[in-house]
Amino acid sequence: MTDWRMYLVTSGNDRRTVEVAAAAARGGAGVVQVRHKQGDDRELLALVTAVAAAVERANPDTRVVVDDATDVAWAARRAGAAVHGVHLGQDDLPVEAARQILGPDALVGLTTGTLELVQRAQQQAGVVDYLGAGPFRPTPTKDSGRAPLGVEGYRPLVQASRIPVLAIGDVTPADVEALAGTGIAGVCMVRHVMQAADPEALVRGVLAGYERGRLAAQT
Repeated sequence: MTDWRMYLVTSGNDRRTVEVAAAAARGGAGVVQVRHKQGDDRELLALVTAVAAAVERANPDTRVVVDDATDVAWAARRAGAAVHGVHLGQDDLPVEAARQILGPDALVGLTTGTLELVQRAQQQAGVVDYLGAGPFRPTPTKDSGRAPLGVEGYRPLVQASRIPVLAIGDVTPADVEALAGTGIAGVCMVRHVMQAADPEALVRGVLAGYERGRLAAQT
């Protein structure tokens, strides 16, 4: 079972990227997505392989997925790297094709962010493992063109989905408790983890905040 509560999306392509990914895994991050938009496929494959090795040493339970590039995820898996799947946007390879390429045991995620997109994704519930939904608020990391959801925007998405929904888009540790109360499966973070002085401690704090919010919503 994949732990969706704390999902790191990496930035950069250097030793610190690898080190932060490993630290996040030690802190309990359930998923690390390797994202690197600027390089070519060879560069991305090298980064994915390095991150996967470091994460596996730090926490074998943490899953590693590749942003957008199903072919790179396939190549890394075929080479024996501890890479578990791919995360796809609305304009990337269809999720059914990614599933056929990567196999039944792989993780396949899909970007959404509106009720219509979440509802449409339910037709692929047997193919897609989780939905990234955002942005939570406007973010300098990625301009999706969709309106920010805010905390309350997640409730109808969760209610409409049989697939786990994760919040993404400038989510901070201070937001996690309130977001967990909406029923989301977890939160995705980029720069708040990547730029942290102590990424491992920050991830542990995020997990604690998620549990507080989840328990408060049940009482």
